[in-house]
This record gives sequence, C-alpha cells and structure tokens, in this order.
Amino acid sequence: MADADLEEIRAKRLAQLQSQYKGPGESEKALEERKREQDEFKHSILTQVLTQSARARLNTLMIGKPEKGQMVENMLIQMARTGQIMGKLGEEELIGILEKVSEQMQKKTIVKFDRRRAALDSDDEL
Repeated sequence: MADADLEEIRAKRLAQLQSQYKGPGESEKALEERKREQDEFKHSILTQVLTQSARARLNTLMIGKPEKGQMVENMLIQMARTGQIMGKLGEEELIGILEKVSEQMQKKTIVKFDRRRAALDSDDEL
C-alpha cells in the first residue's frame, strides 16, 4: 500500500512539474503563435487605415527597404491607436508620411567631418 501511495504522489508531482515547465517545442510554438497573432493584428489595422493603393505602395516599400517600411507601419499603427487617423489614408497621404519619414532618416544620417587644417593639411609638407 505504501508503494502505491508513493507512486500516486510521484505521478501527481510529475504532472504538476510538467504543467509548470513546457518543453522547448511548446514554447517555440507559443512564440510563433504570438507572432502570428501580432502580424494578424497589424494587418487588420493597416487594412482599416489604408486604401488598396496605399497598402500596395507600403508593401512595395517593405520589399525594397524593410527597416523603413517597419518604421512607417509602426507609425501608422500608433497614429490609428491614438485616433490621429479618422478615415482611410490614400496613396497621396501615405506619400506625405513617407516623405516625412525620409526627412527624419536623412537628419539622422548626416555625418559632419571637421578637419583640423593644422594637423591634416598636406600643403605644409612642401
């Protein structure tokens, strides 16, 4: 009887531990499921916010410049959440947003090179 009770306790404990810890395959499935749900959510918001032509332009941008496309998608989703976008955006409005994003990206990538004439000037060597 003691062995049967001990086996029952072990089985319950094993089931409890297995329920607490899900194996790596199950956690990967959970991550994939969460990513798929986020993608569906993003797709549904963009479908509500953009016309077909604007959506096509955004998809083209995603193929050419994925980092810029992600930035624009995130911006559009944020604008939709805060209520800044009331109706559907057409292609012209999306182009305006893309131009603003391009200006912001160009401001970030400006590199200034300040040459100190006394140290780097090759005319002094002659």
